[in-house]
Amino acid sequence: MDDQLRRAPIGVITVRDGVVAAANDAARKLLPGEDPDGKPIEGVFPQSVADSLPAAFEGRAVAEASFEEYYPTVDRWLSVSVVPDDGGATVYVDDVTERKRHEQARDRLRAERERVAVVDRLIADVLREFVDAASRAEITETIRERLGASDRYRFAWTAEHAGDGPVVEGVAGEEGETFPAVRAAIEDGDTTPEGRAVDRGRVQVVESMSDASSVPEPVRVAGFADGIQSVLAVPLSYGSSVYGVVGVYAGSEDAFTDHERSSFEALGELAGLAINATRNRRLLLSDTITEVTFELGTISPLAAVSERCGAALTLDGTVPEGDDGLHCFLTVTGADPDAVVDAATATPNVEAGRVVRRAEGEHGRIDLTLGGASPLVEAVSQGATIRTATFEGGTGEVVVELSPDADVRRLAVALGDGEPATVRSRRDRTRSPTTAREFRDELGERLTERQATVLRTAYLADYFESPRGSTAEEVAASLGITGSTLLHHLRASQRKLLDAFYDEFDDRKE
Repeated sequence: MDDQLRRAPIGVITVRDGVVAAANDAARKLLPGEDPDGKPIEGVFPQSVADSLPAAFEGRAVAEASFEEYYPTVDRWLSVSVVPDDGGATVYVDDVTERKRHEQARDRLRAERERVAVVDRLIADVLREFVDAASRAEITETIRERLGASDRYRFAWTAEHAGDGPVVEGVAGEEGETFPAVRAAIEDGDTTPEGRAVDRGRVQVVESMSDASSVPEPVRVAGFADGIQSVLAVPLSYGSSVYGVVGVYAGSEDAFTDHERSSFEALGELAGLAINATRNRRLLLSDTITEVTFELGTISPLAAVSERCGAALTLDGTVPEGDDGLHCFLTVTGADPDAVVDAATATPNVEAGRVVRRAEGEHGRIDLTLGGASPLVEAVSQGATIRTATFEGGTGEVVVELSPDADVRRLAVALGDGEPATVRSRRDRTRSPTTAREFRDELGERLTERQATVLRTAYLADYFESPRGSTAEEVAASLGITGSTLLHHLRASQRKLLDAFYDEFDDRKE
């Protein structure tokens, strides 16, 4: 071997009759044994799975070859070229481990990016179909049909949360023997990943189903036979309410990456929001509504406070607070409002409270903010409209309006304490919608002539715009009154406008 080859930066091995004649220093560093000179090339060169090098020397003549292979004994990727010459061959060897690892990392990232894109497109398609969904059943059917038809997953199934466990709605995809085993486990009362997702209100993942003790054994056995390896269970929730669950089953352990889990979590929350919206929409547009009166015990913080303070609490109205809270404006009778607020804010699920107005004697109005686990919040989050509510002596009576197809038992379970809340009455009634003209006529009857004039003048003068087109002083001057008189009339007329709109405070006078 000449000096130029000996100093080459890559390995050079000359072979005669299958035996190493010479090797430069770079080659000796790559070969696992000691001095290779005089030894068969097959014995000194590391072995790979394909063993391409020995194959090049098998015949009577050396075969030209070029390849890249991983060699476990030296933990390297080597690029090898075999160049035949008179009476032998020269083998050129280069360590390409760093380049191959970079390529593998790049390929993994590219595959992950493509997989993420597929999942994101799939979920985006599902969300687009939510827009036209008119019912809970259409929403859950959209989810399972699109996921079940995807090449990424074997099958998907959905269930409604009925308070005492999942109620299977349907399945899509190659269910094999696994889904019947899941259904049987639910009927037997066994806990499945989907059941835990409902109970805990968050996504549950099983990456190796055959080894997971958290999965019922019959399901593991069926999954092993079907080649199912991983499960993702997603609760369909809005605020503190869980409306149902979707179970997604896949044939690989790494089917659900962190990104996919986050995407599915968002899907579950948006599905819950869509289900809640469809219920509210049906209630809003329906001519017929179901009116249900529930009896509540001390699981209700308001009932507990009424007993503790010896007070009667009457709900005047509610305003949502975030995703899972509720401002409750209550009239207090028979107790000091400050004492009631103090007792309420020390009660679980009451997050804040204040006194809005005090009256003579033990009377006044308070504002309490209820948390997500309280019955009134549960009622609102499940699409009910609270018409009236009273609490006294540790019990409460709540009247709600529901769409005709609403599940009253499901709501009763959500309002109860271990057992469904007692239903005192239930009736369907026809709602007569108020037209815009009727609303204006009713408002006109409430306003005095002067109040109507002031309100209309301020409106047309862009007093209510932002920024204002006219100041209070300018509007007052145009009417020939003082600014304080203008504000007095505006407050009175605005109050009557709100009374007419909300129809809740008819007993109040100017």
